[in-house]
Amino acid sequence: MTKKYRLVAPEKPAAAFTIDYRAALNDSQFDVVTTADGPCLVLAGAGSGKTRTLIYRVAYLLEKGVRPEEILLVTFTNKAAEEMKTRVEGLLQMHSKGLWCGTFHHIGNRSLRIYSKALGLGDHFSILDEEDSRDLVKHCVKTVTSSSGGLKFPKPAVVHSVLSFSANSQISITDVIARRYPYLAQFARDFEAIGTLYTEKKRKTNHLDYDDLLLKWIELLDKVPAAKERFTAQFRFCLVDEYQDTNRLQHEIIRRLAERHRNVLVVGDDAQSIYSFRAAQIQNILDFPDIYSDAKIFKLETNYRSTKAILNLANDSIRHNKRQFPKTLASARGSGETPQFVRVRDTGQEAGFVAQKILELRDSGYELSDIAILFRAHYQAAEVELEMAKRGIPYVIRGGIRFFEQAHVKDALSFLKIVANPSDELSWSRALMLQPGIGAGYADKIIDLADAEGDDLKKVCQPAFGSSLPAKVREGLHKFKQVLRPLLTDGVSDHPDTMLEEVLAQGYNKHVLMNFENAQDRLEDLRELINFAHTYKDLKEFLGDVTLREGFKGETLAEGSGEEEVYQPLLLSTIHQAKGLEWRAVFVIGLAEGLFPHAKSMDNEENLEEERRLFYVAVTRAKEELFLVHPMTRYDYQAGTVINRPSMFVEELRSDLYEDVEVEEDNPEERTIYLE
Repeated sequence: MTKKYRLVAPEKPAAAFTIDYRAALNDSQFDVVTTADGPCLVLAGAGSGKTRTLIYRVAYLLEKGVRPEEILLVTFTNKAAEEMKTRVEGLLQMHSKGLWCGTFHHIGNRSLRIYSKALGLGDHFSILDEEDSRDLVKHCVKTVTSSSGGLKFPKPAVVHSVLSFSANSQISITDVIARRYPYLAQFARDFEAIGTLYTEKKRKTNHLDYDDLLLKWIELLDKVPAAKERFTAQFRFCLVDEYQDTNRLQHEIIRRLAERHRNVLVVGDDAQSIYSFRAAQIQNILDFPDIYSDAKIFKLETNYRSTKAILNLANDSIRHNKRQFPKTLASARGSGETPQFVRVRDTGQEAGFVAQKILELRDSGYELSDIAILFRAHYQAAEVELEMAKRGIPYVIRGGIRFFEQAHVKDALSFLKIVANPSDELSWSRALMLQPGIGAGYADKIIDLADAEGDDLKKVCQPAFGSSLPAKVREGLHKFKQVLRPLLTDGVSDHPDTMLEEVLAQGYNKHVLMNFENAQDRLEDLRELINFAHTYKDLKEFLGDVTLREGFKGETLAEGSGEEEVYQPLLLSTIHQAKGLEWRAVFVIGLAEGLFPHAKSMDNEENLEEERRLFYVAVTRAKEELFLVHPMTRYDYQAGTVINRPSMFVEELRSDLYEDVEVEEDNPEERTIYLE
């Protein structure tokens, strides 16, 4: 007797759970979720619930019978992708297995694995992480014969940065150097040769780096008809988050994938496009209606984060940009406190005001973790960090390390520490290993030789010192002596600012340019370190304060039994690192012309508009209270005391949108500050 097996029709996903979209969404969000078919641009203002809208759109499509594998949802972090999938499953009470959801690189890797043989990649290509990529570039640098006339060659990290930017922006290596690294112009031909060799070595070893996951993905869609047929047919709906942050490669990939069904929904905010230094192109979002002449444009303008007073200021600022889609954010909250524009004498008083006001906010019921201090560039936080340390206020730095703990700052300070304490072996080792030809072993030998001289630095600087060492080591030691010698001159050794000037002038500035991919930012840090050091007339006092900063680990106070509630740290962050986050109270410091907006942006309208967008992002991080702080003077070691005009981003605001506050001090030495 034959057995029979009955197939049961699967339950439809929609039967599992029905969502009340009207109740869950506002009118604008509802329109996107239920009507965004065809080419659609969703302009999602700050705090307007764009993630919620995307999640409900995916849920809506699944509920209407679209299969998970027919949806492509591209995000910018794997964490965001996982969060979206989890929330979709929570809404529908069903698994979203089959949904293509992830970063561009994740989806690219997944696609390439299917068609690797068709691209000649073999069955099992490997992916180089950032460190592996730099190691391979380093190998190529050693192989290529430089045509730069014996000049010291840039570090592999710098070369890798140029090659990566070229790939993502689709701009030639030579043009990238001309536009972004003009001080490397003499190495352009070498970089081109290294790029060619790097590509060839990856091919031979069956490796792809992160950039290749995008480059090869486009190649797959352009050169393998079966792949293009499959993916353009499969992805009935393409949804892309943070579209204002896409680069040229990512933009072109989405265009190709959406060719057949044309159901492409991109979500973003042109007013928050601030990552051009990573090759992001605002034109991708601005040109969307031109690329798709029948595109629907939706605007999410209800803000659930900030008070009306803060949004009025933000709206008034961004309206000065010409290249944009105009939006007006409306608050779903109350009117709130008027933002304050705080005028302080200098950066020292700025730090004092911020610290005192934070303590007042804490006493009024704020947690320290409810507060953030934001700045245009890392160096602007140096004095604030020191003030936090002196007052015992725990804090953390987002997306980076503390100012005085950065490699280039510690490098420069190591020479000063040797002068202050010739027995400081750690500083000796650090300063020596900056020199060509000196590794850890020979650094130890030189330290032993110096110890034999009784740590007499003037003897160390004599030509005879180290004469028995190999020629390459002697060359590096000679450069070390060139840096150290001026620091021992009478009248210099008690002026830490002058000493730091000498360290830079004797070659450390060139070292920064050749060794760090963000060299210009680091040189700005060092110039600000010199300005900061100018306030000290005693080397040991200066280094004592710096050491206090280095030794203060505010975040450790937030750990341990029973201490969490009292010592939750506040956050210090560059504005770039703060995007997507929010706090009850925000301080934006350094609002002076030439600092923010940056001086280099003033003669370029495109750059200036990105700076204004950066200001807009900073302002819209605040939920309840906003303090815009303007140091009226600053010391510049080249120009002396400089009068700082207020940032144009404040001067162009309507004066009724903020309250003017001028800080006074009863005793400047104690820096106790009272607000009227």
